[in-house]
This record gives sequence, C-alpha cells and structure tokens, in this order.
Amino acid sequence: MDVRLLLISVLLGLSRAQLDGNECTKASAQSCGECIQAGEKCGWCTDEGFLKEGEQKSTRCDEIEALIKKGCTKASIEDPRGTVTVNKNQSLTDRTKDGVKLKPDQITQIQPQKLSLDLRSGEAQKFILTFKRAEDYPIDLYYLMDLSYSMKDDLENVKNLGTDLMSEMQKITSDFRIGFGSFVEKTVMPYISTTPAKLLNPCTSDQNCTSPFSYKNVLSLTSDGTQFNNLVSKQQISGNLDSPEGGFDAIMQVAVCANQIGWRNVTRLLVFSTDAGFHFAGDGKLGGIVLPNDGKCHLQDNMYTMSHYYDYPSIAHLVQKLSENNIQTIFAVTKEFQPVYQELKNLIPKSAVGTLSSDSGNVIKLIIDAYNSLSSEIILENSRLPEGVSISYISHCKNGVSGTGENGRKCSNISIGDQVTFEVAVTAKGCPSKGKSETIKIKPLGFTEEVEIVLNFICECECHKEGIPNSPACHFGNGTLECGACRCNEGRIGRVCECSKDEVRTEDLDANCRMDNGTDICSNNGDCVCGTCECKKRDNPEERYSGKFCECDNFSCDRSNNKLCGGHGRCECRKCICDANYTGSACDCSLDTSTCLASNKQICNGRGTCECGVCKCTDSKFQGPTCEICPTCPGVCTEHKDCVQCRAFGTGDKKDTCEKECSYFNLITKKKKEELPEPNDQPYINHCKERDANDCWFFFTYATRNDSTVEVHVAEELECPSGPDIIPIVAGVVAGIVLIGLALLLIWKLLMIIHDRREFAKFEKEKMNAKWDAGENPIYKSAVTTVVNPKYEGK
Repeated sequence: MDVRLLLISVLLGLSRAQLDGNECTKASAQSCGECIQAGEKCGWCTDEGFLKEGEQKSTRCDEIEALIKKGCTKASIEDPRGTVTVNKNQSLTDRTKDGVKLKPDQITQIQPQKLSLDLRSGEAQKFILTFKRAEDYPIDLYYLMDLSYSMKDDLENVKNLGTDLMSEMQKITSDFRIGFGSFVEKTVMPYISTTPAKLLNPCTSDQNCTSPFSYKNVLSLTSDGTQFNNLVSKQQISGNLDSPEGGFDAIMQVAVCANQIGWRNVTRLLVFSTDAGFHFAGDGKLGGIVLPNDGKCHLQDNMYTMSHYYDYPSIAHLVQKLSENNIQTIFAVTKEFQPVYQELKNLIPKSAVGTLSSDSGNVIKLIIDAYNSLSSEIILENSRLPEGVSISYISHCKNGVSGTGENGRKCSNISIGDQVTFEVAVTAKGCPSKGKSETIKIKPLGFTEEVEIVLNFICECECHKEGIPNSPACHFGNGTLECGACRCNEGRIGRVCECSKDEVRTEDLDANCRMDNGTDICSNNGDCVCGTCECKKRDNPEERYSGKFCECDNFSCDRSNNKLCGGHGRCECRKCICDANYTGSACDCSLDTSTCLASNKQICNGRGTCECGVCKCTDSKFQGPTCEICPTCPGVCTEHKDCVQCRAFGTGDKKDTCEKECSYFNLITKKKKEELPEPNDQPYINHCKERDANDCWFFFTYATRNDSTVEVHVAEELECPSGPDIIPIVAGVVAGIVLIGLALLLIWKLLMIIHDRREFAKFEKEKMNAKWDAGENPIYKSAVTTVVNPKYEGK
C-alpha cells in the first residue's frame, strides 16, 4: 500500500508547472495583441497553416519553444521586444576643469537626462542613471523664524546672521543667497487675543511688540548679507495665546511662492527656527476654520492673507509641496522639542533636525552641519506611475556598497566630486493607458535636475499593421486577416468567421460535429461552433485534442517506464510514432544491438539473439546480459591447463597427444610471472594459476585476439612448496608439552591454595560462634563441710 501511495505522489508531482499551464495558454488570446500582453515569454504563430483540425485560434499563443515544438517556424513567430533609447545624454559637469564659473542651468549632475522606453508586458527595461555631486554648486537659503515672545533673545543673535553666514558659506560655494521670513499664528481666536488693545500689542504693557500675524516674507533671497542684517534688526517680537505655533502655514507659503521668495533652480534650503510645537490640519476647527489648505500662494505685500480662511496644511501636504519644489528643510529647534521634530523629520524626506541653543547662538554651526548631512545623501524619487507600471532600483554607492528595495533608491556619505550609479528597471503589465504614451520623471530629492522618461507601450504586433480588412479568407470578407488568423467582425464567430452568432447552436450544425452519426458531439472533447469542432484545452499545455471530431489526442498512447511512448517517440492520434532505432506499441523496443555485444565483440556471445536491446540466450547453459555466464562450464584456466602444461613443460595428462590436441594456440614463454601481460595490455585476457602433479604452481595467461587467434603466455619459473623443517617442529612440540605441564601444575597449586584458605576461614568462623555452658557434676562432692552454731546470734 505504501508503494502505491508513493507512486501516486510521484506521478502527481511530475511536471507540476506543466499541469498548471502557463500564462500564455491560460490567456486564451484571440489575437496577437492579446497574446503578447499575456506575458514576456508569449509568442504568436502567424503561419496560416499552423492550426491542426479542431484546434482553437488561441492555440497560436504559447511560449516560443512550445510553438517551435508544435511545428511553427521561428520566422513565423511574432515576439516583439522592448527597447531603451537615450534621447539626451549631456555629460556630467567637472568643475575642476578650466575653473570657469557656470550658471546653475549649465551644471549637470545626473546623466542621462531623457530616455524613451518601449515596454512589452512583463519584460523589464533597464538603464543606468549616474549622479555626480558638483563642486561650487549654488545655494539659496531661506531663514524662517518664529517671532513669538519666547524667541525674543534669539532675534538679537539672528540680527547679524546675514554677514556671518555669508562668510561661512563662501567656504562651500561662491554663489550663495539668503532670505528671511517670520511667523507667529493665525489671527483669530483662540490662537491670539482679538481685543483691540491686544491686536495692537499682544505683549504686556511694558513690552513693545508688533501686531500678531500669520506669516511675513521680510526679505526675498539676496546675495547682500548687509541688507539681511539691516532688515532683520528692524523686526519686533509679537505674541500669541497658545503654545503651538502656526509654522506650517509659513512653510507652505515659502514652498509654493517661488516668485515672491526668489527661489532659483539650485540647492534650496529652508531653515525653520522655533522653540515650540506646531499646529497641523484639523486644528483650524478651534477657530472655526474648516476649509482644507489649498496649497497655493496667497501673499499680498509679502503677507499671508488667507490664514483666517484656510486650515493648517497636513504633514503629507507639506511633504508633497516641499518635494515638488525641491526644498530641503532644516529644523532648528530647542532641546525640549527635538523629539517632536525628530519624528517630523522621519516623515519629510531630505530634512534634518538640529538642536538650537536657548539664544540661537549656535545657529550658523547648526546650518553648516545640517547642510553637510543633507547634501551627502542622494535619494531618488519618481513621479506617479501609470496603472500597471512598476519601477525598481539597485544602487551602487561608494566603496562597493549596493542596495536593493527601498535602499536601492539612496546612497550616503557622498562627497563633492563623488560619482554613484543607480540601476533602474521599469516593467509594464498588460497594456497601460490603452496604449497611449506616458511620461514619468525621476529626480534626486533636493535637486532641481530630473530625468524625463517617455513610456511607449507595445500593445500590438508588427503584423497587426499588415492586416487585410474584409479579407476573402475570412468567409467572404467577414473579418480582418491579421497575423495569420481572422479577427472577426462584430456578430461573426468561428475560426474563419464563417458563422453568425445566431446560428451557433442549431441542430443542423451540431450534426456536422458527430463522428459516424454517433451521439457524442465532438467526441465529448470539444464544442461545436458553426458546425466545426473546436477542441477543449487541457490543463497541461503539452497535451491537446485534435481531429475533425476531436477524436485524436497526443497523450493517450501506450507508456513504458511511465513515459509516453517510452520517451522514444511522439503520440499522434493515440498511436506512437517511434523514433529511429525504436519499435513497438510504446516505442519500448530498441533496434540498437550495442547493448548486446559481449566482451568478445560477438552479439550475445554467439549463444543468443538480441531482441529490443536485450539478449535472449538460446543455449540453456549460458545466461547473463550478454550470455557470457556459464555456471556449469569449466573455467578457461581449467579447460586449457593440460595443453599449456604439455607444451610449456612437457608434462601433464596430454603430454603424449600434445601436438595433436594442443596446437590451437600460440605459446609465448616468459622467465617470471611478473613478466606476464597485464589486463591493460590486451583487451580480453585471463590470468591463470594451476597446480601440476608435483604440487608446484605454474602461471599463464589466456587471451583471444581481435582476429580470433588465441595467445598464451607462460612463466617458466614454478612455485613449488618446500619440505617441512623437523627441528623447529620437534622443538615446538616439546616446548608445548612442557608449557602445558607447567600450566597444569600452576593451576593445581592455585586450586589447593584456594581450598585451604576456604577451610581455614570456615574453622575460624566456627570457633567464634562456639558457646561453653557451666554445669555441676552430679557425682562431685565438695571436701568442705559447713556447720552452723545454733546459739550464735550474729553479734
């Protein structure tokens, strides 16, 4: 029972992939276009005579190797492949050459810049992107500061930030610009007090503060550090009621108001300085503001005018706008709020967090460190992909470090002049966007440069263009002859569009699908369509029905060794067509006789016939795969012993008839047995060792050469046994007797010692256990007589 179960499990496990079919045959494609969209391995046979009787049109779609096996020539197979075309490939900028100062738009850090991809369904198109961080790349830095009352001492230190920061940044780039903006809070309750007095001065009466505001662009980006110092020194602190600030409103306006801020297409840095938390989307409901932030610029006279109308932006909205505008954010916050902004930094790509001292005295060092951290990491980001398109990255960074998955998008520790590469693979599934071209973009976060990629989708075969509308081959013009098959007009069906849909199930047509006027339609192996059988598909794509009535198949033939047609033929209409050198109903009979050759090169050793590659011995005494084994026959050595002995030594039973009976072999003599031929010297050789009448051994070899002559080599030197040596034998016998006697004496002595010791121990034990009783002798009379004086009173 266990063997049967094992056999069944093996059979079920065979060719599991084949039994499940492949994506090409499962698609049941009715046209070449549908076929190539099923998968990258699928091809379509355009040969008009490819289909056998009863096969469906979708049989034309299969894997390339399967189509060739079915008889389709390689030239007739449509199998379009995708391509990668580089349209713009400007070289990377090397600032070390010539030392010429370049404009920002003349600097190239990523290559190539534009590509076109022709995408076939399931086939990935790969290309290499190279990034090199340019030297002396321009930087725009916008300092956005919280001007609530708690930041009063910080404002004093920022007043000289312009010239000091300019001086430090000159060490990094010769083209640096700086701007300044400030924010407080939305100008509605409960964020600020709306009493007239507090609107003029939100601080205490002894403090001179400016009116509250949401966001103010104080200074657009400029290369004049002195102007920065002058304008910032005129700024005044304001105030609000709650602890969180309205910084998100300000960040949104800085990101989207590119013209007012003055952003260039260079490295854009936004320094966000505060000592408090932040409001985000939904918090505006406290002030009765419910409209979501629209992400548009609303600056009038450098003031944000719609803070009372739109809610705070969400974090995701900010991430989108900062990314779209290539802005890298540096959060300069006090130690108390660093954990909060560290979590925010994890949500915003290409951002950094620095710990601000209580009076902002370390702001320049913070900005320099954060810039170095941000600029040393390259992260690739792509625009939204069309449905059905996927993209993957493999990074090749410094020191041979590679990354895949999400890590494939980034490289770290990149210094100025370092070059890294990214292997990008784009794959489409099916025919996205209905075949229309799409454009996606890839760019390194925080940089304005981007790679434009045009996606063209291969949704039809080349032969589609050569289709013949209303072709006569498609039943009087009821379809388009395309790629070797008819694509039927609306309302028509059949292999050549020969039927109308209204005629599909009529009895007259069904009669044409019955074999020999039987009852089974298409032999129960297909469907009758327009009076013609279309055979069913099997789960295993290698197996198929065929024939006018689907009466044939290629899987019901006889099997041998659990293989169809023994693995030596093909099954056609349930009969095996055997390969050359094979015959039989299951092609299990080999006509090759090489397996029947005996060691003497005779078929079955001349004692049998070769049938289906196996010897059948005709002589009952012989057996084995080549009829060479004869258990009852004398051995070669014994059979030829007497002839060899008489010819080589003139002795033996045949010495008198030697010339007559023993002249059938050539005799060659050798001095010693070591000189006899080895097995490798001749192909078929027997080594023999035989005894003569004097109990001496003689050695010879017996070999049959290719020309059927027999050759015997004999060693003249015999090996005779020497006589016995009497003295050692006698000495040995005597010594043995003596030794045996001594051994017996020693054993006797040992036994006696053991016996004596046991007896002595027994005596000692009885002695210890003995008891002596004290009694009176009845006949004993004492010699002493005692007399008592009756008068004695004991005084």
